[in-house]
Amino acid sequence: MDKHKVVPIEDRIPKLKTQRKQKTNRRMVIYLSLFFLLIMIFVYFQSSFSDVKKITVTGNENISDEAIIKAGKIEPHTSFLNLSDKDIEKNIGKLQEISSVAVHKSFYNHLQIQVKEYHRVAYLEEKSKYYPVLESGKALAPMGKKYMPVNAPIIADWKDKGQLKSMAKELAKLSQGVAHRISEIHLDSKDKAGKKVILYMTDGYVVRSSISHFSRKMEEYPSIVQQLGPHRKGVINMDISTYFREYGDEEAPKE
Repeated sequence: MDKHKVVPIEDRIPKLKTQRKQKTNRRMVIYLSLFFLLIMIFVYFQSSFSDVKKITVTGNENISDEAIIKAGKIEPHTSFLNLSDKDIEKNIGKLQEISSVAVHKSFYNHLQIQVKEYHRVAYLEEKSKYYPVLESGKALAPMGKKYMPVNAPIIADWKDKGQLKSMAKELAKLSQGVAHRISEIHLDSKDKAGKKVILYMTDGYVVRSSISHFSRKMEEYPSIVQQLGPHRKGVINMDISTYFREYGDEEAPKE
């Protein structure tokens, strides 16, 4: 028979007491940790520690950071964890100038708002006021008197607002080099369908075209002008066919 080592009960009692004490201590540490964690969470939500600490807006050029933050309905002392990314994106997306928006949260209580704006492609002139026109075709509120249109053509005498959206989309397709050479755009009053336009260029030419294939035709403009040379000025017809006619009295450029 195997001989088993017999441990007297007196020797085992101290070990059992030690194990029980260690187990009790571990439980106590866990309970205290949970207690302090709950206190910290409570203090965090009830104090300014939970507020948004920093808001960064990127991608905007024409609309201010303040206007975007206000549109997002982000109030002062708003709890960072209570902010809804989707709600902020939805609210900011209602701005006419905004094409898309993405909201991200990062440490520590940092809210990042990245927007993409519709480009301003023209300025609509009405009663001596200039309304910025976006590539979406929407016209914004008029600019203040101290501001003048820059880096985009002026759309004047444009009575048919239904064609403004189509014109804006065509302008958005142009390269900046071509767009910056257009001074004014007018609807051709002789065209009953209201789909033909007359352009007055910064280099002295007049261009006749139609809205439907405006951007495709206008990209040819620099090469056509180069072939004509600096001394020949006149009307460049870029509708169905392209041809040039030097100025006569009836086709003089606008001063």
